[in-house]
Amino acid sequence: MTEYVVESVRVEIAAPAPFVWDVLVDYPRYPEWNPYTVAVATTLAIGDPIDLTLPNPDGSAGTFVNREHIRVVDPPRLLRYDTGDELPGIFAVREQWIEDLGPERSAYRTTDTFSGEHAAWVMASSGEWVRAGFDAVARALRDRAEQLWTTRRNAVPG
Repeated sequence: MTEYVVESVRVEIAAPAPFVWDVLVDYPRYPEWNPYTVAVATTLAIGDPIDLTLPNPDGSAGTFVNREHIRVVDPPRLLRYDTGDELPGIFAVREQWIEDLGPERSAYRTTDTFSGEHAAWVMASSGEWVRAGFDAVARALRDRAEQLWTTRRNAVPG
C-alpha cells in the first residue's frame, strides 16, 4: 500500500518540552494563536473523537470540522490521532512530536501519513495546503510557547 507523508518544518523552541506540551493541548486557547486548527474539541481519552476545526482549503471564508480519533497520548512527547473509518477510501494518521533538547529547550514537528484508495488524490489536491498549515502551526506554537515561557520566567522572583 502506498503511503504519502506530509511533514512540517522542525522548529526549536526556547521552552521546556512539558511546557510546550501544555501549550499544545490547551485547546480552548487555540483561537488565540493557531492559524490552521482554529478550534479543537476532545477529551484526549484514547479512542475518543477529536474534532478539528480548520479553515477552508481554497481560502474562502468559513471553516469545516475534520473528525479523527485519539490513539496515543504520551506527554510530553507524542500525540497521535487518525481518521479511523470516517473518510471512505482515505486513512490519515497525524503525529505531533515534541523533542526534549534540555532544561529549557525543545523541538516540535508534525506529520500526516495518508493511505488508501484516494490518498494520491488527497495529496495532489490538498498536500501543499496541509504542509503549509502544519508549518504555520509549528512556527505559531514556537512563538506562543516562547512568549508564555518568557512571561512566566520573568514573573517568578529570584
